[in-house]
Order: sequence, then structure tokens, then C-alpha cells
Amino acid sequence: MLRKILPVLAVVLVGSAAPLTAQTTGTPVFLAPYRAFDRVEFGGSVSDPGSGFALEGFYRWGARKYDFGFRGGFASPDGGETRFLVGADFRTRVVDHSEDFPLDGAFTLGIGADFGDGATRARIPVGISLGRRVQLEDSNVQFVPYIHPVLGPVFGDNSDTNLDFAVGLGVDVTINRRFELRVSAALGDYEGVGISFAFLR
Repeated sequence: MLRKILPVLAVVLVGSAAPLTAQTTGTPVFLAPYRAFDRVEFGGSVSDPGSGFALEGFYRWGARKYDFGFRGGFASPDGGETRFLVGADFRTRVVDHSEDFPLDGAFTLGIGADFGDGATRARIPVGISLGRRVQLEDSNVQFVPYIHPVLGPVFGDNSDTNLDFAVGLGVDVTINRRFELRVSAALGDYEGVGISFAFLR
């Protein structure tokens, strides 16, 4: 399993020297390899996608080892017009930790767009999220540090199609069975940071 994962990581890390676009809506919000909820979750994200700020809401639901999510909001770049954001994504576990490989992994696939001021950009990010759940002793608090490499084309009204790479680093902190705090950031030339709050059901 390790021999299968390392080439993917190597390609993404080499590509991270290029300008990065993160996840479905172009904001630095990434996915851990686990879902924290039983049936559904909803919440919001605040991020700095390189300049200005973005505000998004999201809703996810799960069935067996799969889960699906929708998110939407707006981004207000410094000195630019407000852009509206929409996206959807899918996640499923594909790797379980073992003696040979210490991390769990999930495959992710998304589609999203941002639009405004007469221009639209669409993106289809594909990635794999790798991490491991850490339970604090004598506590309900759990941490999930993870890395989420993402690769995908970006289409625009006024530009050619680009193939963008992103490497997301994050940690999800489960406070209790009903609430989770999530912090993520993009590596490389793209330096966005995002914070999300999720209510779990």
C-alpha cells in the first residue's frame, strides 16, 4: 500500500511549486480522511483565500463508507468584486492503517465554481486525504491531523484550462459528539488559511 501512495504524494509535492487552487470553491478548506458525523453535519467556514476573505456554509450527509457535501457562499477579494461560490464533493475511505502504513486514507472528488463580474471559473479537484485519529486519554476530545493533496483542472471564461495542484494541511478537533472545529491551510505559492465549525448529527 505504501508503494501505491508515495508516487501520488511525490507528484503532488513536486507540483506544489505552481500557484495553488484549493478544493471545490477555490478556498483553502480541505477534507480529513474520516467523517465525524453519523447521519448529517452542517456548519460554516471563514477563510483567507490569498487575499480578502471568504464566508461559506456547508451541509453533508453520509451512507455506509461514503459521504457527500454541498457548500456555498461568497469571497470578497482585496480591491476586487465580490464573487459567489458553489461546490459539491464526495468522499470515501480507501486506505486503512496497518503495520506497514500508519495512516488512513480517503479518496475525494469535487466540482465547483466561482462567478461574478461577468466571469466564471469552474474546477474539478481530485485528491486523497491521509491522516490518523488521535484520542486524548480520559477525554472525549479527538484530533485528526491530515494532509490532503489535490489535483484538478480549472476552467475559466477568460483563460485557458489549467491543471492545478494543491497540498492541504489540516487538523479536525472533535470537542464532543455534537461539535467539531477544523483548521486548514494550503502549502506552496498559495497561502490561504481556513477555519470551519461543524455541528454533527
